Amino acid sequence: MIELALSDLEATRSLARRLAPALGAGDIIGLAGPLGAGKTTFARALIEALAQAGGAGPVGEVPSPTFSLVQVYETGAVPVWHFDLFRLERPADALELAVEEAFAGAISLVEWPERLGEIMPGDWLELRLERRGEAEGARRAVIRGHGSRGRALERALHQAAP
Repeated sequence: MIELALSDLEATRSLARRLAPALGAGDIIGLAGPLGAGKTTFARALIEALAQAGGAGPVGEVPSPTFSLVQVYETGAVPVWHFDLFRLERPADALELAVEEAFAGAISLVEWPERLGEIMPGDWLELRLERRGEAEGARRAVIRGHGSRGRALERALHQAAP
């Protein structure tokens, strides 16, 4: 487990950029934390970093998929599926979003991963963000790898620390 103090939103974006090179098809990042904790900020920065690294160029606007529940981005070599499951009523509803397809062949960013229940695979990286203090954008990040691939991603992120 890694605990980090993120001083501002740029530190959150920097964390995403450090993780991007370690990701590949089948990787799942669960973004947990309360509303306004920075989950979508992290997701945007990660998608942009993956697109830049994959030669896809700018991906344009990266909105929160709160209403559509999922957005797919072509970032070059591996697509990114960005899920926002806040409005999901039952874990089984995620199957209608093709979550299993995403888990098998894409990089999956899952906001509110706890809403998947038993559908959440055993290998994933959990990133929990919480507001910290009074400073604008200050956050606390707790990163925990689940399963062997999740732990490998945790180690890669630790080694990429500034």
